[in-house]
Order: sequence, then C-alpha cells, then structure tokens
Amino acid sequence: ITRVWFSALPKDSPWIKPCRLHYVENGKQKCRDMIKILDSVMVLLYNASREKLIFVRQFRPAVYQSLIMANMDLPKGDIDLIKFPPQLGITIEPCAGMVDKDKSLAEIAREEVLEECGYDVPADRLELIYKYRTTVGSSSSTLTLFYCEVCDAERVSAGGGIDNEVIEIVELTIAEAKELAKTGATINSGPGTPLCILWFLAHKS
Repeated sequence: ITRVWFSALPKDSPWIKPCRLHYVENGKQKCRDMIKILDSVMVLLYNASREKLIFVRQFRPAVYQSLIMANMDLPKGDIDLIKFPPQLGITIEPCAGMVDKDKSLAEIAREEVLEECGYDVPADRLELIYKYRTTVGSSSSTLTLFYCEVCDAERVSAGGGIDNEVIEIVELTIAEAKELAKTGATINSGPGTPLCILWFLAHKS
C-alpha cells in the first residue's frame, strides 16, 4: 500500500446505506443514526492433515480508519504512511465474505473457502456454529459462522482471493490459536475470530 486518503461516502454506495430512524417510545420522540450493511458469512477451517487452523491475513480499511481517526471529521489530504503504517490495518481472521448473491448461506461460504483458501468442499460439509448480529448500536448486519474440516487432498488452488483481493493464508497450530484468543489479548479483528477459536477449543479440540 503506497497511498491512502479519505473521501465522503457517495449516496450510491452498494455496501453501506446510512439512514436515520425515528420512533416514539413511552410518549417521547427519539431518533437514531445507523447504517445498513450487507450480511456476511465466515468459515473456520481446520486442516486435519496438518492439524492446523486456517486463517487469512489482509488489510482491512475500516480497521485502519478506526486506528488513525481521532475524531469524526475526515482527514484532509494523503495520510502520512510513516506515522500511520498500513500494517495497523492488517487482521488475522477466518475466511469470510459478503452475502451478495442469490444463493444459500452455505453455498456462499463454500465459494469463499475456495476463493480465499483454495479448498474445494461441498456446501453440506459446512457445520453451522452461530448466526448473530455483529453490532447492534449502529447497524444490524448478521454474520453466519460455519466450521469445516478439510485435508490437503481437497486443496485445489493457492487461494488468495479473486479480482483485486490481496489475501495471505495463515496456518496456526491449536496452541497458537489458543494464544490468540487468550483472556486479556487484544485482537485486531472482529468478534468472530476469538468466538470461533473458543468454540473450536470447547467442541473440537
């Protein structure tokens, strides 16, 4: 990443729709500002051939933005990449993707596994873990979390994403994943990452 700058959100964004909701509660009129975000799927992969959990490492612009903006005003001009290196926005998380196709959640998740991690597995092999709200204060998008056990023979490509995605596959031992989700740790990713690790340790490890 060699250059970073901000601009105002266009009204025709296909990913985020801001709005204000008005309502009357106990006779008092109230309002809340919020954003509509597409739902998403996430898949925790366990490679039984090597006894490793499969994650992806990538640059998340929203994470980077949250770490460099001290207030609600957009920074003007180019961001100083020496003061704010893009590495601040790098996350490690299970493979995931937006629900932007007219397909079942399991089939969308299966496609993400193939595109990002290179494993070709049938949709009916994905085990549903949780379906939950990622945040309830400013949006209400739903994340559906799956688990799937794979083996080396099912890897048909290097993965890494499609189109302009830049994704690196990361394999962690169970001990390394446990360290990532230990009590008191700071994780530079969403709640799905520690949640799925803790689920794995409780039910599969």
